[in-house]
Amino acid sequence: MNGGLYRSTHAAPDGDPHSQEGVTIISVDDQSPTASGDQALPPETIPPAGGESSGNTTRQSAIMAIGSLVSRIIGFVRTALIGMAVGTTVGNAYTNAQFLPNQIYELLLGGILSSVLVPLLVRRRKSDPDGGQAFTQKLLTFAVVSLGIATLLVVSLASVITAIQSSSDSSQATKDLVTDFAYLILPIIFFTGLSGLAGAVLNVRGHFAAPMWAPILNNIVVIATCGIFILVYGGQKELTPENITGAQIALIGGGTLLGIVVQALGLLPALRKVGFQWKWRWDPRSLGLREVGQLAGWMLVYAGANQLAVFMVVKVLSGAGDDHPSTLVFNNVFLLTMMAHGIVGVSVMTALLPKMSAAAAEGRFDEVSADLSRGIKLTSAALAPIVVVYAVLSAPIAVFLFQGGRFSNADALATGDVLTVAAFAVIPLSISYLCTYAFYALQGNKTVAMINLAVVAVRIGAYFVLAELLSKSLLAAGMTAGNAVSYLLSALISLTVLRRRIGRLNLGTVLASLIRVAVAAAVAAALGYLVVRLLPGAGEPDGRIQALLQLVVGGAVILVAYLVTAILLRVQEVSQVAGMVRRKIGR
Repeated sequence: MNGGLYRSTHAAPDGDPHSQEGVTIISVDDQSPTASGDQALPPETIPPAGGESSGNTTRQSAIMAIGSLVSRIIGFVRTALIGMAVGTTVGNAYTNAQFLPNQIYELLLGGILSSVLVPLLVRRRKSDPDGGQAFTQKLLTFAVVSLGIATLLVVSLASVITAIQSSSDSSQATKDLVTDFAYLILPIIFFTGLSGLAGAVLNVRGHFAAPMWAPILNNIVVIATCGIFILVYGGQKELTPENITGAQIALIGGGTLLGIVVQALGLLPALRKVGFQWKWRWDPRSLGLREVGQLAGWMLVYAGANQLAVFMVVKVLSGAGDDHPSTLVFNNVFLLTMMAHGIVGVSVMTALLPKMSAAAAEGRFDEVSADLSRGIKLTSAALAPIVVVYAVLSAPIAVFLFQGGRFSNADALATGDVLTVAAFAVIPLSISYLCTYAFYALQGNKTVAMINLAVVAVRIGAYFVLAELLSKSLLAAGMTAGNAVSYLLSALISLTVLRRRIGRLNLGTVLASLIRVAVAAAVAAALGYLVVRLLPGAGEPDGRIQALLQLVVGGAVILVAYLVTAILLRVQEVSQVAGMVRRKIGR
């Protein structure tokens, strides 16, 4: 229920897996057609094929963890360089065009890939005499043809799609620029699909490293493109939709497309390594497409609602005009929000879900409740200092990450204001996802989809209400606030429904823990705020040196203050971590 600029691992151009986080894929326990209405699709780690040792599995996990960290770092370098290269006005148009292939991919294949196609591949790999080789070839053949047709259709309608998504307040030059970028970037749909399908085949065969590292190739290509752009065109003061040239559009748009092409091609050696051989097999009747459609139904409802919200927020943000870096800033901040959620929230979910699924399958709902409560308390305690850092050090974070080139200090400080708002969305986002995973454990995909419909309706309503109330310069912050409200609503509705399904949720102990965490966070925020205001720049740094100083000193004060206060308040999760550290040091 993310509600922001939703992308799958493979669809994300920065390689940030903010919708299929971690190294999990989907399995299906009950494959009967009657189960498709509310089918459980919980992520779980698929063991390597061929009886590989646990040591090799551990090594794969380490490689993936390193790959995820490197991908995030390089992804932020990429994001910063795009703003530096083209500036905020052209950057808004570029970002608007970039959303289009991600939205369409998610509707065509993103959610279905993880929730339906991967489980089918897993089953056929186990049941077919050839290990699912022929079935996979037929599936890939059908998918490639379907993706190709869909991509050609979408590219031919690029001008129509961008016109619908653009706001009436946008200038004609901006609309034309978005369309020009779209013609170059929309073919990403095809190559993103290839990358996703190849990654699924590799995951099913126990190979996780290559899909995790491949997006880094994409990022490197785009970073190189931005570097060339800055070297060749860096002397021009400001780029606008009116003065940008066809060569400049071709370089940025073509480099973006080339990045995903390289990502897809980068998976071919890994496919050969796991013994998969590509062969053209056109036989769609043997694929059981009716079953695929039944299983995909509620996932399409879920994904469709999310993409409608993305469509609406882009439309609203494009109405800010060319003078405000709305879309670019909103996207940059959303990536930071999802990074915090990915580092902490997804790690907790991945650890708890197998246990919750097993307990739910045996009717031990009290254990499901206990695990969910534990997950909420652990996630909140771990995310609280990150929330404080985002809220108090938003300006130095934005200046350090994004300022440079055509992305001015004023643009960076505006990004910091939006990050301050986004800080309050981090914990509700992760709690709502924890509840969603609890529904997965309870075989509640239909329930998740129905809740998401209500939440997205409120989210879209908030977008338009806030757009009417706020000035154009505050639109990005307003849309971020709309997301935060929807995350909180999602969590509250989900907890209410879960309480009816599994009984008592130990919400009293959860609330007591959250209050202690909030007090510790408030103390840390107050001390951090006071210290940063005494440093050069007084919380609004004029460059990376001041920003780095504020980040180092302010971050240290916030972390120490939070840990000390949390331990004094007996926040159990923090005390346990501190105790483990003390024991390690003692040894």
